[in-house]
Amino acid sequence: MGKNVMVGQSGGPTSVINASLAGVFAEAKRANLGKVFGMRNGIKGLLERRIIDMQSYVCNEIDVEILKRTPSSFLGSCRYKLPKIEGSEDVYKQIFNILEEHGVGYFFYIGGNDSMDTIMKLSKYGESIKSPIRFMGVPKTIDNDLAVTDHSPGFGSAAKYIAATIKELVLDSQVYNNSSVTVVEVMGRNTGWLAGAAALAKGDDSIGPDLIYLPEIIFNVDSFMDKVAKTSADHPATIIVSEGLKLADGRYVNEIDAEKNAVDAFGHKQLTGTASYLAGEVSKKLGVKTRAIEFATIQRCAAHIQSATDVTEAFAVGSQAVKAAVDGNTNRVVIIKRLSSEPYAFATDAIEIEKMANIEKHVPSEWISKGGDYVTQEYLDYALPLIQGEMSPYYVGGLPRHIILK
Repeated sequence: MGKNVMVGQSGGPTSVINASLAGVFAEAKRANLGKVFGMRNGIKGLLERRIIDMQSYVCNEIDVEILKRTPSSFLGSCRYKLPKIEGSEDVYKQIFNILEEHGVGYFFYIGGNDSMDTIMKLSKYGESIKSPIRFMGVPKTIDNDLAVTDHSPGFGSAAKYIAATIKELVLDSQVYNNSSVTVVEVMGRNTGWLAGAAALAKGDDSIGPDLIYLPEIIFNVDSFMDKVAKTSADHPATIIVSEGLKLADGRYVNEIDAEKNAVDAFGHKQLTGTASYLAGEVSKKLGVKTRAIEFATIQRCAAHIQSATDVTEAFAVGSQAVKAAVDGNTNRVVIIKRLSSEPYAFATDAIEIEKMANIEKHVPSEWISKGGDYVTQEYLDYALPLIQGEMSPYYVGGLPRHIILK
């Protein structure tokens, strides 16, 4: 079996996805597995033979540390859906030929739900042709919607950014003594894990957000308007909404005024504009000053406010994936197990990829307030340990230093 490694990144980036890449690289070097190759832009780049030698970019331990602190996806990403094996064998033959040409014995894919689907298909085809290549999934997603794992690398840092920024926005909104409403849109297509993180902003030095709306609850515009009117009557209000809020008829809120037909390779509708629409409605119906703010991609690339817990776990799942593959595992994904919340402690495990691929994890209904407009203490107890600790960037010229492909 070839001892070289092939690693790639897929889907939306996080501020710690490169920490997982660093974990794969560092453990592969420690285990003396040979060269570590990187796919430019995921499986799509592999098919196009756009492959780099990671050793040309990560040359020492300092580079590994800088890579941990570098946001976005160092290798680039893609949203390429592998076709079903049946009827598309040529695609799989091409992939395996490329891997064999590079002497690859270990394949690692860092990504979310769709990426786990890719690992599952490659493993299945590899088994059918009796390939010795071992395939491992390395989880990531700020959405925190991967099944089985207690939480996903990437979520903790995004939650930390959201909570910290909401604290600052709330303070800013209190400057003037008049009615105002700030509607903040947070990522979350079908799950509200990220939106719920805004509640962490509430404390003895912040009133926090007034209302939080998650996509797990059917959204009613009239009910929303009534609550905003009451909330904003005596103080400036800050409202958090998930981008994926849905109406009773199945439409996303951002589709009320205009149909959003653009979809990605996996059939996901492109979401944006929920806060903008709702802020406009509040302004028209309540006659108060409004502001719409979209965190958009900032919440997933804010490496200057990484959670140290998140970085540690992201690195761990990358290194543990290599260890599991060396031990003979394939068609598996590394998960995080919570051993304790106070003090916080975790462990990792490698489970069958089928237990995670194409399964979506939602915020438990009992963690959402009865009125459907906030999260409960159970959610806060779950999320708080994940935002702990800070990673100091390596500053050069007053700005964080990153490692990039040139």
